[in-house]
Amino acid sequence: MTTHTQDTEDALAEVRAVYADLVQRPVHRDCVLRTGCCRFQSTGLTPQLTKGEAMLAARAVRAAGRTRLAPSSDGACPLLLRDTGRCLIYADRPFGCRTHFCAAAGGPYARREVLDLIRRLEAVDRRLGGDGPRAIEAAVADALAVSGASGSPRR
Repeated sequence: MTTHTQDTEDALAEVRAVYADLVQRPVHRDCVLRTGCCRFQSTGLTPQLTKGEAMLAARAVRAAGRTRLAPSSDGACPLLLRDTGRCLIYADRPFGCRTHFCAAAGGPYARREVLDLIRRLEAVDRRLGGDGPRAIEAAVADALAVSGASGSPRR
């Protein structure tokens, strides 16, 4: 494995570690396929992904057998499966999707409760040469445009 590839894998492992650390936080939320927060046009909120999160999401999209995001004309998340109400990449869903909940599910995490985790994601973004958080659709689409979401240009 090349040093660049190992650096990328290490960075993505840190994103996964942030997600795992979030699970350990004692904040209870009750979301059972509500999908309200997945309807960006309705909420006015769109998850912002760092480069590491986008790369991880793109890998999950590819693992689901997709090479691009499904178009969304209704303002819903392009990763929301309309027929089931489930997330295509639930296990690898971005931090914003893990921390924002509608009022019925208990509301979003307070930023102060997760600021340390946000800082870690920002550090990974810098390590990967990212330029800060970007809207989910553009961030994942760009990550899909590179081979296997590994950072190597597609040939």
